[in-house]
Amino acid sequence: MLARLAKLRASGPTARAALSALTGPLPVSRSQAIGASERVAAVTSLLSSLEHLTTPDQKRPGGLNDWALARYGHAHYGRPLRKLLDLVADERTSRSLHAARVAASAALLLPGDSRARGAANLFLGLSGALLYPTHRYGTDGSDQASNLVQTATGLARLAPSPAAQDALVWYVALQSNLSYVVSGWIKLLGKDWRTGSALTGVMRTRTYGHEKVWRLTRRHPRSARVLAHGVLAMECLFPVLYLKGGLLARPVIAGVAVFHVANGSVMGLGRFIPAFTAMHPMVAYTSTPRSHPAVAGRDDRMPAAAALLLAGATAAAAVVAVHRRLRTTDHAFGATVTTRHGNELAYDGTVSRTGEGPVAVLVHGLGALPAHFSWYAKALNAEGSQWLAYSRAGYGASRRHAPTPYHLGESVDDLVDLIEAAVPEGRQVSLVGHSLGGELARRAAVRLGERVHSVVYVDSSHPQQLDRSSQQGANARHIEEMIRSTSVSLRTGLGVLMQTPGWIRNLPAPVRSRAMAEYADHRVWTAALREWRAAERDFRSFEGPLPRLDAHALVLSAQHTVDRDPDHLLLHKDLADAHLAGRTVRSTVVEAADHDGILTDPQLACEAARRLVAFLGDTTAVPPSATAGQPSATAGRPSATAGQEGAR
Repeated sequence: MLARLAKLRASGPTARAALSALTGPLPVSRSQAIGASERVAAVTSLLSSLEHLTTPDQKRPGGLNDWALARYGHAHYGRPLRKLLDLVADERTSRSLHAARVAASAALLLPGDSRARGAANLFLGLSGALLYPTHRYGTDGSDQASNLVQTATGLARLAPSPAAQDALVWYVALQSNLSYVVSGWIKLLGKDWRTGSALTGVMRTRTYGHEKVWRLTRRHPRSARVLAHGVLAMECLFPVLYLKGGLLARPVIAGVAVFHVANGSVMGLGRFIPAFTAMHPMVAYTSTPRSHPAVAGRDDRMPAAAALLLAGATAAAAVVAVHRRLRTTDHAFGATVTTRHGNELAYDGTVSRTGEGPVAVLVHGLGALPAHFSWYAKALNAEGSQWLAYSRAGYGASRRHAPTPYHLGESVDDLVDLIEAAVPEGRQVSLVGHSLGGELARRAAVRLGERVHSVVYVDSSHPQQLDRSSQQGANARHIEEMIRSTSVSLRTGLGVLMQTPGWIRNLPAPVRSRAMAEYADHRVWTAALREWRAAERDFRSFEGPLPRLDAHALVLSAQHTVDRDPDHLLLHKDLADAHLAGRTVRSTVVEAADHDGILTDPQLACEAARRLVAFLGDTTAVPPSATAGQPSATAGRPSATAGQEGAR
C-alpha cells in the first residue's frame, strides 16, 4: 500500500497535487511543535479547572469527589504524602490552585515564546498531578495526558540545548504512539471489538452511550462493524505514519483527530479532544524526514535510547517474572497430594493426628489464593482449631497434569482426594469456600457424605446465578475479557508494572510478598480463565434443584454484594435451604464488607472469622442428635443486619 501511494505521488501533476494534499508529512519546526502542543494542552487544563470551580458540590460531603471518603484510597501512602494530599484537598487550597491554573492556562493561550511559559507549563503539570488524586472522578485520562504534555513542554522551554528539547519532544511523541498502540491491542483482546459489535454495545451504555447513534448502529450494522474495525486498525497501526518518510502522517493524524472529536461529541468526553490532540504537533515534528528544512538539525537519538531502555526493562521484567515464579512454586514447608486426575495439589495447615473437632478446609475462589484466608487462619489458630488450605491445580505451587479438558468436576474430585489423603481418617471436615470455592465445597460435601461436619459459604457462588441474577448474567462476558487480558498482559512480561492491590496490602505482613508473587504469575490467571469458562458452561446448563445436604451450614454474605444485587440474597438463601432441617444453619450479612473485603479487610475479615469460630464451637459442642427434630428458627433466611443470626 505504501509503495503504491509513493508511485501515485510520483505520477502526473494533477494526481500528485491531490495526493500531496492528503498524504505526506506535516512539517512543523521544533518551536512550532512546542508552541502548538502547549496551547492545545492549556485548553484542557483551562476547561478542567473551570469545571471544578463551577461544580463545588462534587467535593462536598456526599459528592463524587468527597475527600473524606476518597482519602481512604490513599491510606497506604506515606504520612508526608497523605498530609500533602489533605492540604491540597482542602476546599480553599483546591480553589486557589484551580484559580491559578485558569490564569496560567489563559496566559499560555496568548502569543509568546519566552522561558516564562516554561514555568507556567511546569506549574500546570505539577499542580495537576497533585490535584488528580483529590478528584479522580470525571477525568477519564484527559488530565493525565495534559499533565504529561505540560510537564514535557515546560522542561523543553527551560532546556539549555536543542538536543534536550528534541529529547522531550520525542518523549511525548513516543508516549502518544504507546497510548494508541496499547489501547488498540487491548481492544483486540475483546471479542466484541474483533467481531465489530463493540460500537453498538458502547453506544447502549448509560455512561458513554448515545441513543441516536445507537439506533443508527442498529439500522446499519455493517457500517458499524467497518467503523469499529477502522478504529482498531487506526490504533494498532498508528506508528505506520513514521514509514516511507511520513507518507501516512497526514491521514493518520487527521483520522485520530476526527476520532477524538467524535468521542467528545458522542460520548461526552469533551476534554479528550484537546488532551490527546495536544500530542499531535510533536508526532508531526518527529515523523517528518530529517531532510526536510523545517526539522533540520533534529536530534533523533531518543528513539534509540528508548529502545535500549526497553530492552533493559524487558530483561528486568523477565528476571522479576522468573523470581516470582520460583517463589510461587517453592513449597518447602508444605506437602503435596497427587489426585486421581494426576494433579499435584500443594497444601499447608495445622492438621495433626492428635487433634479433635472438625478440620476447616479453606477453598479459595476464582483467580484467588489461599492467602485470602490468612485472617481466618489466624482466628482458627487462636482458638486451637485445625485448618488446611490448598491451591487448586494450576494455582501457586500446584500443578495440573490432567490429560482431559477441564470441568468443575475435576476440581471437586481433587478436593475430595485431598481430604481423603491429608485429613486423618475419622476426622470430619468443615468446608469453608469463598466465591466459586463455595460452590466447589458444596459439591464436594455431597460426595463426602458423613465426613462433612459443615459447609461455610463465604459470599459464595450459586450454580444458577447467571440465570437468576440479571446483573451476574450481564457481567459474565466482561469477567472473561478481564481475566483473559490480564493473563495476556502477564504473559508478555508486564507483571513487573502491576501495582500491589489493596487487598494484598491488607493481609498480614508475613504473607504479602508471596501473595503478590502468586497474584502476578500468569499461570494463576490462565487457571482462572480455564475455571471461569468451565463454570459458565456448567452454570448455564444447571437445572437444579440443589441436592439436600445432611450437614451444618453457615452462610456469610457481604453487604455490598447483596445490596448491589438483591437476587444474590435469594441465591444465598437457597444454599441455606439445601441443608436438612435437623442441622444448624445460620445466615448472616457482614456489614460494610464487599466480595473480597469479607476475607481480606482486617476488621471485617476478623468479624467474619469470629462468626465462623463461634459457629464451629457451637456445632461441635452439640451432638447432631441434640438438634434433630427441632423446628427451624430462620429457614435459612439471611438476616437483615450483621448482628442478627439464626439457627435451624
